[in-house]
Amino acid sequence: MKQRLLTASFFALATFTASAADNTLQSGKTLVETHCISCHASSFGGDGGGIYTREYRKVRSFNGLKAQVTNCNTMLNLKWFDDEEQLVVQYLNHTYYHF
Repeated sequence: MKQRLLTASFFALATFTASAADNTLQSGKTLVETHCISCHASSFGGDGGGIYTREYRKVRSFNGLKAQVTNCNTMLNLKWFDDEEQLVVQYLNHTYYHF
C-alpha cells in the first residue's frame, strides 16, 4: 500500500513539475513575442529569432544571457520585474541557447 501511495505521489509531483515548467516557458514566450520579436525582426529581415541564432551573436553564456535581457529591459524601458526577466531568460535559453 505504501509503495502504491509513494508511486502515485511521485507521478503527481512529476506531472505538476512538468506543468509548471510548461507554464514558465509559455509565460516567457509571451513576453518575448510581445516585446522583443517585432524589433528583432526589423533588424534581421523579418526573422525575429535570427538574432539568437546568428553566428556572431553577443550572448555566449548563461550569465551573458541574463545580462542581455536586463540590458534590453533597461534600455527599452519595459519595466519588467525580476521574475519577468527570469521567465524570458528561461524561455530563450530553452528555445535557442541551451546553456
